[in-house]
This record gives sequence, C-alpha cells and structure tokens, in this order.
Amino acid sequence: MKKILIWVGALLLLIIAAVFIYLQYVLPNVGSAPQLTVDITPQRVQHGAYLANHVTVCMDCHSTRNWQKYTGPITPGTEGKGGEYFGEELGFPGKFYSKNITPANLGSWTDGEIYRVITTGVDKNGHAIFPVMPYPYYGNMDKEDVLDIIAYIRSLHPIQNVIPPRSIQFPMNLILNTIPQKAVPMTKPNLADTFAYGNYLVSIAACMECHTKHEKGNLIREMAFAGGRLFKMPNGNLYSANITPDKETGIGNWTRESFIARFKTYGDTANLETMTDKKINTVMPWSMYGGMDTSDLAAIYAYLKTLKPLKNKVQHFQTISMK
Repeated sequence: MKKILIWVGALLLLIIAAVFIYLQYVLPNVGSAPQLTVDITPQRVQHGAYLANHVTVCMDCHSTRNWQKYTGPITPGTEGKGGEYFGEELGFPGKFYSKNITPANLGSWTDGEIYRVITTGVDKNGHAIFPVMPYPYYGNMDKEDVLDIIAYIRSLHPIQNVIPPRSIQFPMNLILNTIPQKAVPMTKPNLADTFAYGNYLVSIAACMECHTKHEKGNLIREMAFAGGRLFKMPNGNLYSANITPDKETGIGNWTRESFIARFKTYGDTANLETMTDKKINTVMPWSMYGGMDTSDLAAIYAYLKTLKPLKNKVQHFQTISMK
C-alpha cells in the first residue's frame, strides 16, 4: 500500500510538472508573426489615426491621460508613450503598465510582430499581454484596418520612455498564457449595410468588454451589454452603463440624434469639466469617441437597437466614504 501511495504521489507530481511546463513554456501558441510589410501611405496613416484615436482607442491607454479633466483626455504630445498603470488597488491581478508604442520602442519590431501583438496579444518575444488591452476583439478586425493602425503607429513621434516591468500574481502568471488565441479577422462590411457595419464597429471597439458584468475575470455573457461592470476609481466605484435597448434601464428611449449628441458633447476637450476630489471620474474615453464620424456612431446605434433588451438598472457612481 505504501508503495502504491508513493507511485500515485510521484505520478501526481509528474502531471503537475507537465502542466506547469505546458502553461509556462509551450503557451501561448498563436503561431509565428506573419511576414508582411506595411506600405505607409498618407491614406493609411490618416485612417489608422482615426481608428486608433476614435474607434479602437489604442491611444487611450498608450498615452498620458489628464485625470484632472472629465473622461481623462490625452495630454497632447504624449501619444503612444505608454506607462499607464493598472494595479491591484484597481482590481488587477498584479501590476501592469501600458507599453511605449512609439518608434522609440517599436523600431526593432517587424510589421508582422506588431500585427501579431495587436490581434493575438503575443509580443515580439512570445510573451502574452494582459487583456486589459482588448486583443481578443482586435483579432476580429479586418486585416486592412490593422495595417492602417500599424502605419499610424510607425508615424508617431519617437518618445523615449522606459516602462517599469510588470509583476503578475499567481495563478494569473500561468493562466495568462492560455488567453491569447489565433486571430479570426472579419471582412469589414459595406458601410451601406448599417447593421453589419455597426456590429463590426462595436466588435473592434470592444464595447461589450466594458458594458458587461464580470465575475472572477469572466464576462457574464447572458448579461452582454447590460452594463454594471465595476471599475475601481481613486475616490469611488464606477459602474458601466446598460446600453441594451431596454426602455427603463438602457437606451431604449434614446433617439439616434440623442445618442450621437451624447458622444459629440465631449468632442471639444476645452469644454470638459474639471474634476475635484468629491467627484468620481470615468474610464469611458468620451473625448476620444467624440471624434468618431457621425455615420459610424449612427451605425453603432442601429446595431445596439437590435440587441435583446435587458433590464439592469445601474447606479453609475458610488462614492467611497472617507474615514
């Protein structure tokens, strides 16, 4: 009996070791970076700038945001420098920092390596990126749109900015390697197909990620777009809005015009409210989305109106009492 227990124990240790090696050294497995070279034309740079600043909002996390203003608009001159912090006190399993994506840091990366990290979350060295960067959604982007973003990133002013190393709590340091998946790009629909095009924009903008409740790091998919996801802010809690067409708790009574106007209200950063210690800010980059084309906002509205109405009343701001 003693020998059997020894053998069972040894087998369990062998299995644990094999699982550890697989998670730590075999994954992530998304394939090699593709061999490609982006033709950096003015048209690509212009459209990539539009996407990165107003749709996929890459610049949101990879720049310095002025949290003294409502919505934390980007501080001019910091585009792409990285360094935004996501830590335990904000609910993250470790300490994470957005990367410097200017040519000062990505100059040694190939276009294929940049393409892979955007669409799969695996960097130049084969390391998995924490999905605060919503690469599972970017993996659905039309290839040409990704190439446009790469062209724009290549055009950024080089900024020297050394980013601190991340630290990841156990077991997330192992789980993280299971998250990246191979990209499954969509073909961008014809703009005249409002529903399909709206669906595409909602997907690549990762709207569902923020507007859906999470439980233990996973989306509660039956509550998709119904809001209520918690974001811990320095002086209180923020909960995302219900954007399903429920008439009582969502956007069911919003007209297309009022939906578009809500975004456009924040397009001029000079008019943004100055925050105080008594007010809770929002992570929603309204000032960036405010620059989205009216036709694109209309397509997003058209798509959201087709969703199943879900009743979920959200109290957006919850102040933490200071003792």
